[in-house]
Amino acid sequence: MAVSLADVVPTDFPVWKAALALAAAYVVRSLVKSYRFRARSTPLAGPPSPSWLFGVTKLVMNNPDAPRIYEEWVQQYGSVFRAPSPFGGNRVVLTDPKAIAHFYSVETWTYVQTRLARVAIEGLFGRGLLWAEGESHKRQRKAISPAFSNVAIKRLTSVFYDSAYKLKANWDNQLAGVDSVVVDVQTGLNHISLDSVGIAGFSHDFGLLDGKYCAVADVFDSMGRLKPSPIAALVIFFGNVFPILWRIPTAMRKLQRKFNQAIEEIAGPLLENTRKEMRGLGEAGKEEKSIIGLLIKAESPEASLSMSQEEIIAQMKVLILAGYETTSISLTWAMIELCRKPELQARLRAEVKEQFPNTDPTWEQLTNGAGLHFLDAVTHEILRLHAPLPTTDRVAAKDDVIPLARPLRLPNGQLTDSVAVAAGQSVSVPIGYMNTSREIWGPDAHEFNPDRWLTKEGLPQRAQEVQGHRHILTFVDGSRTCLGRGFALAEFKAVMCVLIKNYTFELRDGPETKIDHCRSVLPRPRVAGELGANVPMHIRRVE
Repeated sequence: MAVSLADVVPTDFPVWKAALALAAAYVVRSLVKSYRFRARSTPLAGPPSPSWLFGVTKLVMNNPDAPRIYEEWVQQYGSVFRAPSPFGGNRVVLTDPKAIAHFYSVETWTYVQTRLARVAIEGLFGRGLLWAEGESHKRQRKAISPAFSNVAIKRLTSVFYDSAYKLKANWDNQLAGVDSVVVDVQTGLNHISLDSVGIAGFSHDFGLLDGKYCAVADVFDSMGRLKPSPIAALVIFFGNVFPILWRIPTAMRKLQRKFNQAIEEIAGPLLENTRKEMRGLGEAGKEEKSIIGLLIKAESPEASLSMSQEEIIAQMKVLILAGYETTSISLTWAMIELCRKPELQARLRAEVKEQFPNTDPTWEQLTNGAGLHFLDAVTHEILRLHAPLPTTDRVAAKDDVIPLARPLRLPNGQLTDSVAVAAGQSVSVPIGYMNTSREIWGPDAHEFNPDRWLTKEGLPQRAQEVQGHRHILTFVDGSRTCLGRGFALAEFKAVMCVLIKNYTFELRDGPETKIDHCRSVLPRPRVAGELGANVPMHIRRVE
């Protein structure tokens, strides 16, 4: 028998009373949920909320000084604390090394992407490795891993050198007949990174170093010139509470659709040509060796590791982000820091010229040292000091107990060696803080000091407790450890060898030039006062 609303609520029942009853039921439900949530969670100290609406988000988001703020909070509230988030919420912040190791070890299962991240990643990249969780992530990562093996990256090292020498030819032309010239170094490094990832990643030459127009580069450049807008701020601050905000047609969203269209136009021919080769119908003498090409060739319809075309295109988009944004940002920061300390720039140049006066290092020599110890130290000091991704933000998919390396004093005075986290709790790892904490890295943690990697004593004991590549979290850890780490390190070192050996660099306005940040897909350095992500420098040939 059907039941109507009139059978449940009398027709003469006032609407306002019904609304009040529903509101009361919602409040009671929320209070019960909050009580159960707190009952399954360890009570933690934390900074007071400056705003119920924003929490501390305005203090730390897109703020280059955020690691210093976290440093103050750790000193006041301990290695694990609660930070207020928008609409009266909070997130648990982990800075204890054992807690962080546990967090990354169960990521994609116990800790998953936030609601905003899922919507944003799907919109920009599709349902690839960045988006996937659990079994889907495990399957995709296992399928992709062989394309990033040492053997695969070794074959691609010549691509990095080719791109670096193309930029050298361009700069040499500008230097014809003059002692020095001012160039925007970041633009040149962007062109190297995008051309390299295009050829090495999916056999497509974007041609930026040859002066060609590139829709993908145009999108990234346009992102760097976007001015802040109220709608964009709404998405940043409240997107985790209302993920639908991400779908508002902002200027950034329009650029992202343009990016997706450009990549899909490239993906079609690559997929077709590679599958022709697999059927023995490819062009004679031309073998597909790119990362995505190897991925396609490794799949089979029957294989449990096979990937859909949507997933393959998604990996291409991720590869561009990782290969273009992160690598070019790190190279730019390296040039800035070496301009600030010209004696270290001269020392690096002397090492490269002494070890390889007339040749370039092979992949093995770049990877295993071969006398390039200071280059390796500079590389890892840049990755430590200027991590492109400042935090890892996740949400607990189920209740968890996080172990601690050192006891934590709770607000009630008790000591605990673990922290209970309830399902639904937001959890963050502040990568920028972990990489630059004075408590972990010593009193000079905020300074550019490559020699910390070369001392006989090694890194500080507290730093050695941090898991991750060379005890930094720039490539994160666990199941989401950056697959392209070997690719990024080889490209960074190859490009630095070519440019430092052939040119001297000075910031246009001197070593004290103020550097601030502008927002692209990731925060980029720029000289203060420049309209876009520009870092103009004087370059001179090395005699």
